[in-house]
Amino acid sequence: MSRGFRANASGSVVARALLAVAGLAATSLAGAGPASAYTVYVTNEKGNSVSVIDSETLAVTGTWKVGRRPRGVTTSKDGKELFVCASDDDRIDVLDTSTGKVVRSLRSGPDPEQFILGPTGNLLYVANEDDSQVTVIDVEKNKVMAEVPVGVEPEGMGLSPDGKILVNTSETTNMAHFIDTTTFQVIDNVLVDARPRFAEFTADGKFLWVSAEVGGTVSIIDVAARRVVKKITFKIPSVNDEAIQPVGIRITKDGSKAFVALGPANRIAVIDAKTHTVEKYLPVGQRVWQLAFTPDQKLLFSTNGSSNDISVVDVAAEKVVKSIPVGLLPWGVAVSPN
Repeated sequence: MSRGFRANASGSVVARALLAVAGLAATSLAGAGPASAYTVYVTNEKGNSVSVIDSETLAVTGTWKVGRRPRGVTTSKDGKELFVCASDDDRIDVLDTSTGKVVRSLRSGPDPEQFILGPTGNLLYVANEDDSQVTVIDVEKNKVMAEVPVGVEPEGMGLSPDGKILVNTSETTNMAHFIDTTTFQVIDNVLVDARPRFAEFTADGKFLWVSAEVGGTVSIIDVAARRVVKKITFKIPSVNDEAIQPVGIRITKDGSKAFVALGPANRIAVIDAKTHTVEKYLPVGQRVWQLAFTPDQKLLFSTNGSSNDISVVDVAAEKVVKSIPVGLLPWGVAVSPN
C-alpha cells in the first residue's frame, strides 16, 4: 500500500476495485495456461541425458542419464515408457517414465538416429544412418522383424495416419522412400532437394512435407501421386541464405498451420499450410533442430542445439513465450500423450 493511503470510505472503494481488477487478471492468466500439464522430454546429444520439463510450470524437473549421443526420442502410447536413440551405442534405450531409469535396451542397427512408433504401439521403425537401412523392431519381444534397404544416410521417419505407409528420407541419396508397412518393401522413391532431414504427413494423409537442410526448401509431396507438387522457400532479412537450413516440421491437426525449424537461421517459420505461404519467422535459440507440440497443440517446443536451451511457442499467439536452459546440445523432443 502506498504511503499516505487512508482507509476511509473512498479508500475502501478504491481498494475493492483494485482487488477486483487483480482477481480478473489472475483469472485471465490462469485461463491462458495449458488445459493440462504434460511432460516434455529433451535429448541432450552431448550431455548423454534427457531433460524432463513440466509443460505447465515450464521448469526442468529432472535430468535422466541415457546412452551415448542420444538423438531421436518418443513415448509409448500410454506414456509409461520413453524410447531414446543412443546413436553411439547402437541401441534404443527404454526408460520407465515414473522413475527415469533405463529398464531395457532394444536391438537396432548401427547409429539409430530417428524413429517412429507404429499405431498399435508394438512396432518401432528406426532409421540406421550408418548402414542405409530401416530396422523394424517389435518393442515387446525385442525382436527385429525386418530390415529394409534404403538410400545412403537414412534419417527422417514419417508414418501415414492409417499406418500403412512409412516414409524414410535419405540425406545423401536425397530421396523420400515410401515403404509398405505390411510387406516391409520399398514401393516408391521421390527425389527431393539436398539433404532431406524430416518427413511429416498432414493429418488427412494426403500430403507429405519433407525438409531439405542443404537445399533450403520444404517439398510437399502428393502421397497418392508420389510426386512433388510444391516447394516452399525461405527468405529472412539480414540472414544469409546458406544459414537457412530447414529441419524439423510440425503441422497442426486442422491443417491450417505448419511450423518449420530453420537450423542456424535461429528461426521457426510459420506457414499457412493451405496456401503454403510463409507468414512470419519466430526468433528462437541458436541452431534450432526439432519441434514437438503438446497433445492439445497449445504449445510448441523447439530444441536449440548451440544455445543449449529450448524455446516455448504459444501456438495460437504465434509467439515465443519462454526459453528454458537444458543440457548440452539438445536435439530431439517428445511430449507425453497424457
